[in-house]
Amino acid sequence: MWAIPGELPGAIARQYGGYLMNARFKEKAGQIYEQVLVLRCQTGDDAAFAELLGRYEKRLGHYVRRLLHPAESPEDVLQDTWLAVYRKLPELRDVGSFKVWLYPVARNAAVTRMRRRRDWAELAQEPQTMAESSEHTVVLAEDIARLHAALDRLSAGHREALTLRFLEEMSYEDIACVVGCSVGTVRSRLHYARQSLERELRGQS
Repeated sequence: MWAIPGELPGAIARQYGGYLMNARFKEKAGQIYEQVLVLRCQTGDDAAFAELLGRYEKRLGHYVRRLLHPAESPEDVLQDTWLAVYRKLPELRDVGSFKVWLYPVARNAAVTRMRRRRDWAELAQEPQTMAESSEHTVVLAEDIARLHAALDRLSAGHREALTLRFLEEMSYEDIACVVGCSVGTVRSRLHYARQSLERELRGQS
C-alpha cells in the first residue's frame, strides 16, 4: 500500500518533494512565458501571436467542438475567435488572465453562430439547485470513443461545463468567468451534466 507523501521514507520523500518543486517551477515558468507572449502581442509582435495561437489552437478547437452541434465544423468559429483576439488583445490589462479572457471570446463566437439552436437555449432553463454530489462519481469510460460519443449527445451547456472542468481543469471561479454566471450555477450545471453523461453511458451498455 502506498504511503501518503508525509509518511514517505526520507530519501523517497526528498525525491518526491524535488519532483513536485520541479513540476511547479515548470508550471510557473510556463505561466510567466505566456504573459511575456501576451505583452509582446500587445506591442504588435506577430511572431508572438502565432506562438500564442499555437499554444491554444488544439485545446480551443476541442472546446469549440463541444459547444457546437457534432455535425458542425468549428473552423469558422475558431477563425472568428482569433480575429477577435487579435483586435481586442491590446485592451487586456491583466496579462496573467489571458486564458480566462480567451475562452469567453471563443464562446461568444460560437453563440453568435448558434444563437437560434434549441440546445443552447436550454442553458437558461436548467435548475439552479443541486443535491450533494462528488465529482469523483463521474463515470469514466474505458472506451474513449464511447465517452466522446456520449458527450456529443449532451446539450451544448453540459458539454461545455464538462470540457472546462475536466479537460481544461478550470476552477469553478474561472468557469463562472468564462460562462458569465455565478459559481453556484456552475456547480449546478456540472452536477446535471454528470448525471446526463452517466445516463448516456449506461444507455450504451
